[in-house]
Amino acid sequence: MNMTLEKQNNQDYLGQRSTYLRRVVAPFLLLVLSLSGCKHEAGSTSAEAPPSSMQVEETGGSDVVHVERAGRFPLVQSVSQDVRSALKVTGTVNPDVSREIPVLSLANGRVVALHVGLGDSVHKGELLMEVQSPDVSTAFNAYLKAVNDEHLTAVTLDRDKLLYDKGAIPKSQLDAAQDGEDDAKAGLTASEQQLKILGVDRNHPGETVKIYAPASGVIIAQNVTAAGAAGISYVGSTGSLTIADLSHVWVICDVYENDLAGVHLGQHADIQLNAFPGKVFSGTISDIGAQLDPSLRTAKVRIQVENPEKLLRLGMFATGTLQGSRPEQETAVPPAAVLQLHDRSYVFEPAGDGSFKRVQVKTGPTLPGNMVEIDAGLGAGQQVVGNALDLENTADQQ
Repeated sequence: MNMTLEKQNNQDYLGQRSTYLRRVVAPFLLLVLSLSGCKHEAGSTSAEAPPSSMQVEETGGSDVVHVERAGRFPLVQSVSQDVRSALKVTGTVNPDVSREIPVLSLANGRVVALHVGLGDSVHKGELLMEVQSPDVSTAFNAYLKAVNDEHLTAVTLDRDKLLYDKGAIPKSQLDAAQDGEDDAKAGLTASEQQLKILGVDRNHPGETVKIYAPASGVIIAQNVTAAGAAGISYVGSTGSLTIADLSHVWVICDVYENDLAGVHLGQHADIQLNAFPGKVFSGTISDIGAQLDPSLRTAKVRIQVENPEKLLRLGMFATGTLQGSRPEQETAVPPAAVLQLHDRSYVFEPAGDGSFKRVQVKTGPTLPGNMVEIDAGLGAGQQVVGNALDLENTADQQ
């Protein structure tokens, strides 16, 4: 009986263990197997994918143009041309200070008449203004006194000469009379010179001093008005008026410190003005500033420009092109070989099989011989399409 109970207990234990394996262990094993399968599957996928370092390079199809009968578009060869380096600078038109003349009134007083104004053109000897001055009466009184003194000493000298010839007076008295006459003549000459300096005619004295233009030119500064004071004071004066000869002017330009190595005295410069598009004035560098602007790091460069027609007016904005002293080799092509598209420049190079490659270039100024300078993107001796616009239009129509 005991054996029967023990056997039954063993069967119950085995049944319970089997149930535990089915409910707990079996699902766990299935989960492990499924994870293992996913890992293997992911590994296979990663093995089949390309390595991450590989890149796909797309061809620039938009830069290659295919046309039929490519022979319709003749080719030209870029050439190497001697070009002098050019530096563009900006500046303004200024008067030549060596040709500025101040108009001074040496008589202090009040301006009673002003015959010219700022900006007027005047000629040498033209009456500019009239000044009423007490200096005139003072100088004229001194002149009249000098005339009387000289007349008295002249009469005295003539009398003493007659007396000396008769032996009535000694030689010393005659010498004293001669000295007096010499002094009187010197005083008269000085008074006459004073009237001349003040602008007073000693034979026809007037109430005012007339001021005349010392040279021909344009009034560029006016420091006096009618009924205003004029003359020279002890503190100095810049002049009532300033006349400038504008047949020669200065163009003062700013040149950056990095560009000063290519600038020298006597260098030629082409001047262009916004007021006269397409017109070029010729100038020469006459001075290079010894001091730089501390904030802009620029030096003032003075260009002397002839202005016989008076087209260059003071204050005009000017652009100067400074030509280099030695020519440099630059690549050049005809203008028709360059295509302007979206603010960029292109040329077409033959690519074979009726294809042309569009290459972006950087263009420069127009060169002699109707050629365009190519600064970058194309070398000398390369072939390009002679009419780039015609090729572009044909490709767009296909």
